[in-house]
Amino acid sequence: MNIQSRPLTPFVLTMLTGTVLLGLLLGGCSTPDKSMRQVPAMTTESAPVRLMTLEPGHFHAALVQKEMYPDVSPRVHVYAPLGFDLREHLKRIEGFNTRKQDPTAWELEIHTDADSLARMLKDRPGNVVILSGRNRGKIDRIKASVEAGLHVLVDKPWVIREEDFPKLEATFAAATARKLIAYDIMTERYEVTTILQKELLHTPDVFGEILQGSETEPAVYIESIHHLLKLVAGNPNIRPAWFFDVTQQGEGVADVGTHLVDLVQWMLFPEQVIDYRKEIDVKAGRRWPTILTLEQFSRVTNERQFPDSLQSAVRDGKLDYFCNGSMTYALRGVHTKLDVIWNYEAPAGGGDTHVAIFRGSKARVEIRQGAPEKWKPEIYVVPNLPGDKAAIRRALDAKVAALQSAWPGVAVAEKGDALWVTIPDRYRDGHEPHFAQVARRFLAYLRDPSSMPAWEAPNMLAKYYTTTRGLSLGYQK
Repeated sequence: MNIQSRPLTPFVLTMLTGTVLLGLLLGGCSTPDKSMRQVPAMTTESAPVRLMTLEPGHFHAALVQKEMYPDVSPRVHVYAPLGFDLREHLKRIEGFNTRKQDPTAWELEIHTDADSLARMLKDRPGNVVILSGRNRGKIDRIKASVEAGLHVLVDKPWVIREEDFPKLEATFAAATARKLIAYDIMTERYEVTTILQKELLHTPDVFGEILQGSETEPAVYIESIHHLLKLVAGNPNIRPAWFFDVTQQGEGVADVGTHLVDLVQWMLFPEQVIDYRKEIDVKAGRRWPTILTLEQFSRVTNERQFPDSLQSAVRDGKLDYFCNGSMTYALRGVHTKLDVIWNYEAPAGGGDTHVAIFRGSKARVEIRQGAPEKWKPEIYVVPNLPGDKAAIRRALDAKVAALQSAWPGVAVAEKGDALWVTIPDRYRDGHEPHFAQVARRFLAYLRDPSSMPAWEAPNMLAKYYTTTRGLSLGYQK
């Protein structure tokens, strides 16, 4: 069944929730005044990039379309079964199309079929596939798309099990042979605190050189804390029940851990190829559950009972959700520890947090995001020796002065034993805009495939080797 929308309206969404689709097929969609819409530069026919969204099970699929792109067709073909995931995706695109400030002008053509992948590959109305959703089997959909000659822009994680890693290698081999772009949506590279932290790690007079560390005292420590219950305008952001099935979603190390491993590689060894066979030694892994009552689960999912797919993880009426993970590994001898934690809800006034500590021979460069920072990520430089603080302050002032052309307004202040790199609020644009930044980078690679860095594909292999191996070690305990 095909359902066309230009653009989506609440009426369309109502029809999708029920069993009657006649209103859709008879044109129950209105088009708002085009003078109020952001009209794309390219028409449907002339655009060199034509998007297809396959089974959008996560809101990241929609965030790629939060803005328009001049060389992308406004018409996007969506292949997905009817249900919660598709309905939520359409709501988000509708929200972008009808917002008051810079509304988008996406036109969706929706295709529902028992086998969305097969239908998409048969129809092939586009040349780029967007994938974000259920992670088990995602690599099969990516691999099939690439082998069919399609570019792919895919949300993490591509693989969540060690046994699927060979498929990832085969996918990149196929992409290389067909001169296709297969790109991972790594949004954290666009976070201002991460960018500035990376700059400081490569400023010897401030940081020195990265230490090697050990398993018990790693040179790099990153902690990422997320929350299952998130309120939007006072109401819970509803998650699908399958999100709590770790065989579908993946566990913390294999999911969120992909961002953390990517950052370590990207920050410590920029623009360098990493060979996972020789340069990564995964040493230990651990996994543990967040325990949810039925009341908590129901509040997050709107489900009255734990579904059959989760019954094997229910103990004494509570769900053992194995979303937490920890791993230790050495990258080119640099010992690194990562913790991924999912709590049920954030403390009052708080939210998701990111801590990143890199230990150098002269100082530590840290990102902290706790209550003292008012839950905003902040950068601190902490000299190893108090007597070195004045010299490191001078070097840090010089570095920040050199950064003014790119980041005007960034400054340095003293905060106890640390030097605080202050960041103007105008650079704190949040998580969602980073998806468009990734998309623009991907589109640049499509225009000029030779501009795709040689390190991207091998370092993706290194990243997923690390995460899946770390998870496997966690199961061995």
